[in-house]
Amino acid sequence: MDALPIARLQFATTTSFHFLFVLLTLGLVTLVAVMQTRWTLGGKPELLRMTRFWGRLYVINYALGIVTGIVMEFQFGLTWTGLSTFAGDVFGAPLAIETLVAFFLESTFLGLWIFGFGRMHKGLHLALIWLVTLTAYASALFIMLANSFLQNPVGSHVENGTLHLDDFGALFANPALAASLPHVVGAAILTGGFFVVGVSAWHFLKRTTEIEFFRRSMRVGVVASLIGAFFVIEQGFAQFAELAKYQPDKLKDGGVGLPLGLMIMLGFVMFLCAILGGVLLIRNWITKARFLHYLMVAAIPLPFAAAILGWLVRELGRQPWLVWGNLRTADAISDVPAGQILFSFIAFSLLFAALAVADWVLMARVAKRGPEPVEEPAELPVLSGV
Repeated sequence: MDALPIARLQFATTTSFHFLFVLLTLGLVTLVAVMQTRWTLGGKPELLRMTRFWGRLYVINYALGIVTGIVMEFQFGLTWTGLSTFAGDVFGAPLAIETLVAFFLESTFLGLWIFGFGRMHKGLHLALIWLVTLTAYASALFIMLANSFLQNPVGSHVENGTLHLDDFGALFANPALAASLPHVVGAAILTGGFFVVGVSAWHFLKRTTEIEFFRRSMRVGVVASLIGAFFVIEQGFAQFAELAKYQPDKLKDGGVGLPLGLMIMLGFVMFLCAILGGVLLIRNWITKARFLHYLMVAAIPLPFAAAILGWLVRELGRQPWLVWGNLRTADAISDVPAGQILFSFIAFSLLFAALAVADWVLMARVAKRGPEPVEEPAELPVLSGV
């Protein structure tokens, strides 16, 4: 039994699961920050209720996403020791910074934000959610920095069989990062927008009495979807020009044409859906088109599917290289029996599946229950009832 395909499938599965959590986390925290900003600057009390409701969903997804990230990190030491040996001096630096940003700064600010409801000045509390948002995107930056290095190992040289870093700044100027980071950011905002629109549409289908609450939520989701879809498509095509320079064979026949075509198709479908939502918003029909509400609910998985296809295009096109032009994937795998890798693959997959089910069950429970009553104080709104 060959260990390499099992190890590749294991990492593909776990990173795909984790990526889905990350996308929704980045998208939702952005929308929650916008909602709270509007309320703090003199908006209607409805905006505070929106911040609390969508904030609950964000924190659930964030918490379970952290667990999936920890599990994923184990694989570098268990299965891909060749990567750490060859490129650890370069590849490890952005990952270490990301860990400090995500697990220390972001979680600290988030904890203060959760327990600060009703206890802090509005301006200070607003600053906390924006610090959470900024550190979340900083985390995404350093992850993409590391991934872009694998795609195009700039600012480094090989010496005595290992890669050494020459210029840390070159990692930020990497052409492989220039379009991919805005593309991921756009995908996250698009995912958050589709999620908010879909949940709001579900409540309209259930004849909710919270008409104004979910009308406002749907407006925020539609605007986010439009912005996200634009950046996804525009920056997605911008990546193709860069790929032609440092990975010219990736987009040719025999490369990644099948997932690439599906990804592009889904991207344009979502863009058209966002435009349609914008038209309905302008005409004030968005809460009345009941048959479209079914489509809005059904469209919630579309950004997730497109994101996985995009990740496959980016990663499969690099093969057979793990570090492009320097380290082959087959040379990076640990000297571990295939049976042990298969066992860990099954164990990790079951754990991730359980986490994914738990995430969606908890989020569905909170989403279906809807926002808290107007008169409920809910000083710790994000944690209550979860």
